[in-house]
Amino acid sequence: MRYGYVGLGNLGGHLASSLCKAGFAVTVTDIDPALGDRLVKLGATWAATPAEVAANSDHVFTCLPSPTVSESVLAQILPHMAVGATWIENSTLGRDDILRLGQLAEDSGVRLMEAPVTGGVHLAGRGEITVLAGGDKDLYDLHLPALQAIGGKIFHMGPLGSAAIIKVITNMLAFIHLVADGEALMLAKRGGLDLKTAWEAIAASSGSSFVHETEGQLILNGSYDIAFSMDLALKDLGFAMGFGREFGVPLDLAGMTNQTFLKGKAAYGGAAQSTQIVKLLEDVLNTDLRASGFPARLE
Repeated sequence: MRYGYVGLGNLGGHLASSLCKAGFAVTVTDIDPALGDRLVKLGATWAATPAEVAANSDHVFTCLPSPTVSESVLAQILPHMAVGATWIENSTLGRDDILRLGQLAEDSGVRLMEAPVTGGVHLAGRGEITVLAGGDKDLYDLHLPALQAIGGKIFHMGPLGSAAIIKVITNMLAFIHLVADGEALMLAKRGGLDLKTAWEAIAASSGSSFVHETEGQLILNGSYDIAFSMDLALKDLGFAMGFGREFGVPLDLAGMTNQTFLKGKAAYGGAAQSTQIVKLLEDVLNTDLRASGFPARLE
């Protein structure tokens, strides 16, 4: 099968790269042509527009920053996709957006499978990120080899919209853990502990988390470079708060975390790294959380 890929940013570029490395024929595009260079070196074909990608592909992946951009790209690719083709959406969208855009695709004879990913850009770069699929089982089975190329653990969550719910849940937990980890590390620092040893002790304890073991290292390094922005965090937290209202679940911790990220955006800007949320506490207390021996980026 010939796949297209639209959106070659921090995440999409790695996912498209994994498809190329697995031997799939891939046609790619992005608003920044320079992002296509490494994909072309891996054997991908560059296209000038999303429409050209669709015209030269059997099925099209997208990885885009917002529902608005996803809808715009969908409008460009649908006229050029064959009846029965699949649009595979790696972006994190709200369930309502997924269902609405899925209906738009279906009206043109194209089927949607949502496939957001979780685990961090560094795992995407290794082809080990977790893929959360939602949609008809026959679509999942058809594209499973491609999903296995881009990810390590693959879950079929159920019908369309199911993956949107679980992805938002996982991100909500990650942002709560991130704020909590910053508070924990600050307690260690102000309590006179060696931060490197404190990080190691937490990592070996019942209080550890994936966020502590990964993003915690970037905080201690001082780079904060997780390749995920405040704006994206707030988008996902907004989805979580919406689900809380819809399902009648009070989300006290998520609500407080959302407010903290709003403060982070006001302080550092929406394009700032989401891990810089911990810098709010560092700045208030005029106490940094630096320790030696930690990487600037996760590989």
